[in-house]
Amino acid sequence: MVILKKFSCGPFQTNAYLLICPQTHKGAFIDPAPDSYHDLSKAAQDYKMEAILITHSHWDHMCDTKKLKSSFEVPIYVHKADSFNLSHPGSDGLPLFRPTEGVQPDCNLVDGQILTIGHLQIQVIHTPGHTPGGVCFYLKKEKILISGDTLFKGAIGNLSFPTANPEAMWKSLKILGQLPKDTHIYPGHGSSTTIGAESHFLSGEKLF
Repeated sequence: MVILKKFSCGPFQTNAYLLICPQTHKGAFIDPAPDSYHDLSKAAQDYKMEAILITHSHWDHMCDTKKLKSSFEVPIYVHKADSFNLSHPGSDGLPLFRPTEGVQPDCNLVDGQILTIGHLQIQVIHTPGHTPGGVCFYLKKEKILISGDTLFKGAIGNLSFPTANPEAMWKSLKILGQLPKDTHIYPGHGSSTTIGAESHFLSGEKLF
C-alpha cells in the first residue's frame, strides 16, 4: 500500500507529489513545483517527511524546493548531472518564468540506488534525455513509476531544450520498456497512464 497525492501547480501545471508510507506515516516530497508549497505543506502536516526528491532540475519542477527545505529541514536528492542547475536555476539555458531561488542538494542520486521511506523501497532509474540527470522513481512492489518529464500519457519529454539529448532518451525509454506493463506511470505533467499503454514509445527506436 502507498499514499500518493498529486498537486498540479504553476504556469505549466507541473505535478508535485506527496509520497507516504501508510504504515509508518513517513514520506517524501517529489518535484516541488511553483505554487506547490502551500498544498504540499498542508498535506504533509500529519506525516513525518524525510526527503525532497527531484526527478530533474528544470525550474518548474523545483521552484518551491527552498521553501520546503527551510520548513521541513529534510535532505534534497537530485542526480549529480542536474545538481548545478538546482543550485543555479537557469544555468541550463531555459528562461525562468518565476523567480526561482537556488538550493544546494544534500545527496546525489545514483542509478540503481534504493531509497527507503518507511516500508517503501524506491529504486532510482537514471533516464537522461530530457535533461542529463533526469531520473524516474520506481516502486516495484506497488507497481508505480514517477517519471518526471521522461514519459507522459501519449508523449515523451521535450528534446528541443538546450541540455536535451535525443540519443540518450531512446536508451532511457528502452529501459522503461522493460518494466511490467501494468506499472502505473505518474508523470511530471498531465494524467497517469501505464507502461503498457505507452509501449509504442518504449522500443528504444528513434522516434524522429
